[in-house]
Amino acid sequence: MSTPLLRIQDLRVQYSPAGSRGGGTIRALDGVSFDLARGEVLAIVGETGSGKTTLARALLGLHPTETVTGSIQLGGRELSGIREQEWQSIRWRRIALAVQNAGTAFDPVYTIGAQLQATVRQHLPLSRRRAVEAITHLVRSLGLDEHHLHAYPHQLSGGEKQRLMLAMALSCHPDVLIVDEPTSGQDMLSRRHIVTLLQKVQTEADLSILLITHDLAAVAQLAHRVAVLYAGKLAEIGTNREVLGRPRHPYTWALRNAYPDMGTARDLSGIRGHMPDPANPPAGCRFHPRCTQAVAECRLTEPALEHHDSRLVACHLGGLQTLLQARHLAKSFGANGHRTHASSQNGARQVVAAVKSASLEIYEGEVVALVGATGSGKTTLGKLLVGLLTPDTGTIAFQGQAITTLAGAQLVELRRRIQFVPQDPFDSVSPRLTVQQIVREPLDIQQTGNRDERNQEVHNVLESVGLPTSEAFLARYAHELSGGQLQRVVIARALVLAPKLVIADEPVSMLDASEQAKLINLLKAIQNERGMGLLVISHDLALVRKIADRILVMQGGQIIEHGPAGQIVNHPQHDYTRTLLSAAPSIDWYAKKP
Repeated sequence: MSTPLLRIQDLRVQYSPAGSRGGGTIRALDGVSFDLARGEVLAIVGETGSGKTTLARALLGLHPTETVTGSIQLGGRELSGIREQEWQSIRWRRIALAVQNAGTAFDPVYTIGAQLQATVRQHLPLSRRRAVEAITHLVRSLGLDEHHLHAYPHQLSGGEKQRLMLAMALSCHPDVLIVDEPTSGQDMLSRRHIVTLLQKVQTEADLSILLITHDLAAVAQLAHRVAVLYAGKLAEIGTNREVLGRPRHPYTWALRNAYPDMGTARDLSGIRGHMPDPANPPAGCRFHPRCTQAVAECRLTEPALEHHDSRLVACHLGGLQTLLQARHLAKSFGANGHRTHASSQNGARQVVAAVKSASLEIYEGEVVALVGATGSGKTTLGKLLVGLLTPDTGTIAFQGQAITTLAGAQLVELRRRIQFVPQDPFDSVSPRLTVQQIVREPLDIQQTGNRDERNQEVHNVLESVGLPTSEAFLARYAHELSGGQLQRVVIARALVLAPKLVIADEPVSMLDASEQAKLINLLKAIQNERGMGLLVISHDLALVRKIADRILVMQGGQIIEHGPAGQIVNHPQHDYTRTLLSAAPSIDWYAKKP
């Protein structure tokens, strides 16, 4: 294997904040390692504050020497610890940076041409005339012309300044180009132009590019590989297709889901929680306070960046875990429980196959929608998954444990981790119980805490679903509540045990449009806050598309199509899915009439 052009090993940037007195050391980068091959585009992605720009500055020797440790090798030469004079011969000529905010990078009192010329003549042995010729040729290749060289920074648009910043970075023909947020703040047309230019210069010069960005669409178009940075540490490294197409680290998955995409059907939701304080990061995995699948080891031990299949992932569990997995489930019933006239002669009973060889997965922290017409088998499948029905054939595993044969204490524990929200709230609660008793019932069954602690949990969960906690409301009975209130009470009852998975069967079908919108948004908000898995069973594609990460389509007891919500809604493959979509209600029906 050839030696990489750029090799970073155990790179750390640590410093004390200005004016601090015992405030702690900021660990902006903590043990970062990766390689960059010649002609490769490696994208570094992550939220604001993850350390991306700190990394760029470290690779250019722009941090005080005493704050940086680790190894930076360029073409086999060690750069860590070299003197500033040596760095001056490397910047622009070997490694160049196109900074994030081009508007502040240029000197406002000099023309763009004068600044480009000064950079070129400082690092290349060119006469003034040859420098002007080289700059003019470069600017033209980037879609600009000579009048841009005679302009001052304030006379140019943001897109023009960004392209001229790129021209300055390319002017000395570097081996490595670092591009920091090149599309940030740009309109869509300028963004597309910048991405196209980067593709062009990379291909023509066989240039190695370190693309630092939060623009995942630009990453998808430009990068060969992707490195995901979180709180100063690498979470995942893999090919573009692997990392963006099938993320393994929970943070990568959350980052991908938070990105606004024209092909995405659902509403956006940010990653729950906040980036940790770099001066006081959490013990263990830095992502664990926000992670939906964190276990005890995650809170105690820092995970190493290790090979999992064909990529590197820093996760004790090896990456995103399957919460629930069902394989080849089947369930049949006798027709109305009676023999038919035709079958009574030979003693056979007419059989209705409600579910036929259905297979599915639900991942940690994921929202999945199961859609189909009435009678397609959705509710039966939901009851099979939660253990309310036993499958005739097939297997169900929850967090890796087979659940179809559980009994006794193990089944009671399963009830704590998986909860079911039935379709009709009026049929699912006892008319003899008050609101407080309805919500507290799971805690009583599980014998969780003492009575005061259980009542406090009831208060907490009712507040979380937007219901009053007054004594008067707690003393009400089901018939004294509106449909929307009772549905929230039933959801509160399902949430009071803090389950890992909630299966909600038509949770809003009996409500008016306003209550539907409120409740479906509430479900999504609670799911995002708690990090639980959520399976929503519905016949309303228009509604579930707003919250689902993936959609499963069911017909005649079989799952006939599945995929990301945007793919199912915008590019359905099955005729039945197209029929469901065409039948979805639309207030703009009149606009579709010929």
